Amino acid sequence: MNAHTSPFLVSAIAASAWVLLPAIAPAQDIAVTKEDISVGKKQYSPYLHQSYPNRVFWGDTHLHTSYSTDAGMVGNTLGPEEALRFARGEQVISSTGVPARLIRPLDFLVVADHSENLGLAPMIEESNPELLKDPMGKKYHDLVKSGKGWEAYQLWKKSGAERKDSMPNPALQRTAWDEIIDAVDQYNQPGVFTAFHGFEWTSTPDLRNLHRNVIFRDDAKAARQVLPFSFFDSADPEDLWDYMEAYEKKTGGRALAIPHGGNLSQGLMFAVETMSGQPIDAAYAKRRMHWEPIYEVTQMKGDGEAHPLLSPTDEFADYYQWDKGDFGLNPKEPQMLPHEYARSALRIGLEQQARLGVNPFKFGMIGSTDSHTSLATTREENYFGKFAGAEPGTEARFDDLVSQDLREDGDGSLNVYHWESLASGLAGVWATENTREAIWDAMARKEVYATTGTRMLVRVFAGWDFEPEEVQRPDFAPQGYQRGVPMGGGLTGAPEGVSPKFMVRALRDADGANLDRIQIIKGWVDADGKSRERVFDIAVSGGRKIDEDGRCKTPVGDTVDVPNASYTNTIGDAVLAGYWEDPTFDPTQRAFYYVRVLEIPTPSWIAYDEKIFGTHAPDRALRKQQERAYTSPIWYSPSS
Repeated sequence: MNAHTSPFLVSAIAASAWVLLPAIAPAQDIAVTKEDISVGKKQYSPYLHQSYPNRVFWGDTHLHTSYSTDAGMVGNTLGPEEALRFARGEQVISSTGVPARLIRPLDFLVVADHSENLGLAPMIEESNPELLKDPMGKKYHDLVKSGKGWEAYQLWKKSGAERKDSMPNPALQRTAWDEIIDAVDQYNQPGVFTAFHGFEWTSTPDLRNLHRNVIFRDDAKAARQVLPFSFFDSADPEDLWDYMEAYEKKTGGRALAIPHGGNLSQGLMFAVETMSGQPIDAAYAKRRMHWEPIYEVTQMKGDGEAHPLLSPTDEFADYYQWDKGDFGLNPKEPQMLPHEYARSALRIGLEQQARLGVNPFKFGMIGSTDSHTSLATTREENYFGKFAGAEPGTEARFDDLVSQDLREDGDGSLNVYHWESLASGLAGVWATENTREAIWDAMARKEVYATTGTRMLVRVFAGWDFEPEEVQRPDFAPQGYQRGVPMGGGLTGAPEGVSPKFMVRALRDADGANLDRIQIIKGWVDADGKSRERVFDIAVSGGRKIDEDGRCKTPVGDTVDVPNASYTNTIGDAVLAGYWEDPTFDPTQRAFYYVRVLEIPTPSWIAYDEKIFGTHAPDRALRKQQERAYTSPIWYSPSS
């Protein structure tokens, strides 16, 4: 049946009257006539009115092309069109001439190029007449064309560090923005592949990271009515929210922003003061959660779920930490850490809610790449690096400086090298269909989760009356939606003597590793107003035991052959399911719960590179790891 026929069927049944449907084209295999509709009678198909999300769609909300100056000026020659074709599953040739293709296509992509001097590199390449009219534009152009591209890039970086737009010409930004919009609309195919209009706002005050990706729900007509907001316009997130509010009023559209890279923010990402130094208030908290419902918790510049100094009893918290400082000017100080990582931010959010009445950090979680190669690759054996200069087989593959110690008396301790990066991450979205509207709406309601690159399927429901055996029900999802809430949802007012009950299912990536365990991470505020956390194992593979304290002390094992960059699925389980009732529940205490799922150990991209190219990374480089997923939390609030 044609997809456009479904609404007529629903209307006919709901109205309890015969409706004559439009004639069906002769070439269609199945026609529906009024005789096929028995109004008022139980229908055979139980799925006629199914409206809950029943699929995970995989995507990247943070991909840069040559239209980002810090990509195009340092070797990326692939534009938005190539990025979109690659994400749809086509083979492309990378900027360094290496053929590349995904194991499976993605379902959606956001071309999130930096808004600051958008499209500078392609304009230089084509000797754009408008660019050549601008004095600095011509200077950048002439330097590049004379073989001094690196000098041109450093000159551009210097002006950016000073928050000075060296080319304040809206016509240049308009040209690039329209070209990106055209490419995005060309490759957007509802039901097959979703391409979103969006950009990255690159706020970096004093080289502290406050970046956000802005994603529009709307079509090209709406997106063309604005220009991307840039760091040159403001470094304050509240001004970005003003921009988004103005966009919605002007176009009737919708927008949201996704913060990322809190580990490079020097404590600013989840600060409890505004940029002006004032304590955040309820109005701030409401606005932040309206415009920023989700957080990019993992990407190649370090994993941002937890930190071992903040979660010392969590043996899995030490995962690809980038905690030396910001982008090269300021070393990290311990008091900054709680305001940089997702788990501690969720805890701070509960504390602030007790003070303000509103939770400013009630966010869901996704992953994305932040790749600057136009290639959204996240699998370890297919990792094309952060920048074109660090693509597979390049001389600087390991030693490329992703972030450099820029202090005058710097000793190099703030340097971060490409070998320290990870191939993460992906956004998993539970939605009803592959369209801009359905996927954006799922992000807004936080029914999303993050992975470090794997495509494992994870689903969680919380409710008050689930029973242990129900996690195995074939109608697990309908029951979960009817009697509970999914990831991103909230429970309120526990029935007397009842604790929240969780049902979780996880299925391994079809082309990946078996699963080690399912965990629930709980955070709560105690009677003294202090936030706490605890990790519970709720399902483990291989028949291992979970002790009375809720933890499994027996490791899953390790089949990784590092020299051959291989492993086997002879340990772990392909499917895990867990039922869990909170044994520490206090109905008077606010709490959050999110699920973390771990795979068995597998080789990292370092191991694959060493095997394929015969190269050798520094000894400290990780050659094996445990990929993982983090769901958006489910929150509990007392009724009063």
